[in-house]
Amino acid sequence: MKTSIIGYPRIGSQRELKFASEKYFKGEITAAELQETAKKLRTENLKVHKESGLDYIPSNDFSFYDVMLDTSVLLNAVPHRYADLGLSELDTYFAMARGYQGEKGDVKALAMKKWFNTNYHYMVPEIEDDWQPSLGSQKPFELFSEAKDGGVKTKPVIIGAFTFLKLARFTGSKSAADFADKTADVYAEILAKLSALGAEWVQLDEPYLVRDLSAEDKELFALLYTKILANKNVKVLLQTYFGDVRDCYSEIAALPFDGVGLDFIEGKETLNLVEKNGFPKDKILFAGVVNGKNIWRNHYAKTVDILQKIAPVCGEIVLNTSCSLLHVPYTLENETKLSEDVKKHFAFAAEKLGELGKLKKIMSWENPRNAHEYAVNTALMNEVRSGEDKSVQEKVKALSDKDFTRLPEFSEREKIQHECFKLPILPTTTIGSFPQTAEVRKTRAVFKKNEITEEEYDKFMRDKIAECVKLQEKIGLDVLVHGEFERNDMVEYFGECLNGFLFTEKAWVQSYGTRCVKPPIVWGDVSRAKPMTVKWSKFAQSLTENPMKGMLTGPVTILNWSFPREDITLRESAFQIGLAIREEVLDLDANGISIIQVDEAALREKLPLRKSDWHSEYLNWAIPAFRLVHSGVKPETQIHTHMCYSEFSDIIKDIDDMDADVITFEASRSDLTILDVLKANNFRTEVGPGVYDIHSPRVPSKDEIKTALRKMLEKIPAEKLWVNPDCGLKTRGVAETVPSLENLVKAAKELRSENK
Repeated sequence: MKTSIIGYPRIGSQRELKFASEKYFKGEITAAELQETAKKLRTENLKVHKESGLDYIPSNDFSFYDVMLDTSVLLNAVPHRYADLGLSELDTYFAMARGYQGEKGDVKALAMKKWFNTNYHYMVPEIEDDWQPSLGSQKPFELFSEAKDGGVKTKPVIIGAFTFLKLARFTGSKSAADFADKTADVYAEILAKLSALGAEWVQLDEPYLVRDLSAEDKELFALLYTKILANKNVKVLLQTYFGDVRDCYSEIAALPFDGVGLDFIEGKETLNLVEKNGFPKDKILFAGVVNGKNIWRNHYAKTVDILQKIAPVCGEIVLNTSCSLLHVPYTLENETKLSEDVKKHFAFAAEKLGELGKLKKIMSWENPRNAHEYAVNTALMNEVRSGEDKSVQEKVKALSDKDFTRLPEFSEREKIQHECFKLPILPTTTIGSFPQTAEVRKTRAVFKKNEITEEEYDKFMRDKIAECVKLQEKIGLDVLVHGEFERNDMVEYFGECLNGFLFTEKAWVQSYGTRCVKPPIVWGDVSRAKPMTVKWSKFAQSLTENPMKGMLTGPVTILNWSFPREDITLRESAFQIGLAIREEVLDLDANGISIIQVDEAALREKLPLRKSDWHSEYLNWAIPAFRLVHSGVKPETQIHTHMCYSEFSDIIKDIDDMDADVITFEASRSDLTILDVLKANNFRTEVGPGVYDIHSPRVPSKDEIKTALRKMLEKIPAEKLWVNPDCGLKTRGVAETVPSLENLVKAAKELRSENK
């Protein structure tokens, strides 16, 4: 068997691309210097792939920001507002990603959404009615040639036409079907050009095929690929991931693909589909048997079992990852503080290349179970890991309905809270974090290294919090926050205060663009080791008469933004974390913090991609996990939550059932489309759709914010509408944050006068 991967991390093992890109944005390096860094990273990746013995090495999986954005530029789907700026190709690309505010104009960035069921975010293609699909960017051809010149024959990777059109946002009267014919022509041209350059294989990624497909969807898919593949003179791999293709298995089998990539990790029905229906002998099966989304070692016994079951009904099988390795860190080699007893259980991207090589060797044996590598892996899997806590397990077993039910019911609480807080209509607040300067990050780092005392650290944090509170009072915000200067990350910070988590040094994973996160690892049973936020929230509240929000991350987001255990269910993990966060909520409540925000930014992240599985496999524990956190607080205590960069419309009733008092949503990049959904579903919870995009450096004007608020007031009663940015301000600079918030407050105050 040969080996392949779908894609590889591109940020660099030390986040080199992030730092170079950010320097470019600040004008500290030239475009040529940025390109030089990017080429160096690509060359290093190719070297690692080649040395690992990988048979099918990808190219064009590199991106400066996002591969969906790359595809937009490749197909010349560049909206006029960006093209008309007259910028260079690279700067036009970044304007689409980040927005632009300068001498040539003022434009917002493209919308950004979660990439299927991951914590990666993609830039939503925007298709205008006059779009003429044509070949734009030369990146796939340049990167193939670059690798070839370096002695590596690669498999170019491109987002497929079907997924591109299905995820695109059509701004006019036309739809995907109107552009299908010409889009197929461009893809056929891409295949021909890559073939002419010497490519033997081209990988077209079609993850949308694992979703629920309508008859129209299947018709579009068949129409596109009948034309794309009609005159191909290069081998084409149709690559799927994040689930199974039960809705279109026969359609895929009927089309002249040379290889098909199927996910045997998240694809519940993949094994059954192949065993029951067979697999076309004229196609190579790229079997996704190495998990591309989690960091635990592959269980060779389970993998060998799958491969032996499908071998009789397949021709050639290639060992593959279940999805791109973009979703895991680079390498364990950077982790110097984890013990070998712990590290031996993990496989990051580089180690997964090694696992593919070992599986290839194992499968070369007449009886794979006799291979030495198989025996070593079996012994590892049979080891009992530390981290068990029977008391936590018993607490989860003892949970009953009353633990998930808050009393009194929402409408009565709403009246109590309005009387208690006496806030004006359109109350203003922020989502939580304030800009984290280099000084803040440095102080956290030196404290962690024991280079300053706890007293020095606490004084610094008290000064920063006092400064932040004073700034918010000066701006005129109604409900304040303490700024979260003590927090490195909204998940890692809490994980460090919980038993059952492990932490890495350099295990960075790209979330979007230059934003990288370092997910904790759920190692054992989870419990609260110590109070996490009470000290800082109490101090901040003592500085002001305004309500001060206590800020927490919710159990579902902590779980979804960590690498979860595979030896217990996600439900059990979520309830364990929920019980720990519940203790913190009750502590805040008892200490006079009367507004508590429990963020569930990642609520939708692990939502199954097929609607039939939503409640049976996810929402039946994700929503209760949140309710568990806040069910014990006083009626007058107001519970907020926040969600961002996901599609909420189809689970809006479930979100309402979380029984929060206020929910803030990301909405600015999606043109406030959630408003119609809220109105149509008689959403009872008070809401704060974001009035401006914090992931862009541009400063919104007061009138721009007023326009957004007027649009909101057409759908949401004034007494239920909150005014806030769309996310935390941690990644923004003070120079952008202060005028943006000042404009936000001015806009709210002026509209209050109009709505008296």
